[in-house]
Amino acid sequence: MKSHTKYLTFNVPARMDFVHITPQVQESVAESGVREGLCLVNAMHITASVFINDNERGLHEDYKRWLEELAPHEPISHYKHNRTGEDNGDAHHKRQIMGREVVIAITEGRLDLGPWEAIFYGEFDGRRPKRVLIKIIGE
Repeated sequence: MKSHTKYLTFNVPARMDFVHITPQVQESVAESGVREGLCLVNAMHITASVFINDNERGLHEDYKRWLEELAPHEPISHYKHNRTGEDNGDAHHKRQIMGREVVIAITEGRLDLGPWEAIFYGEFDGRRPKRVLIKIIGE
């Protein structure tokens, strides 16, 4: 069995945004030489996520509005976590909703995604470098 590891680093200038990463993940699959297997992609920070959905701007704007309604950034005092000196209590909640990781099948050397599916890095407390792990295993 083969194994391949790659790290991506993102420094999103906005507090919350989404980055389409399907091409970088597929590139990693090609680098791995794995033809049949699994690809794990996970955010390595507790205020970021990785998820799969449609690559459509309106949907992403809807997500941002919805997440902000569910876990608004302000007032900062709303979150006990922020009593530690942080101001990102909302980002932890947003990450919990959007998820930490995805696992995608690899078939014939390609990510086996459904119609319209794409992989995204979700940032909820941006403006500093954060990593995403890509781990590929298979034959």
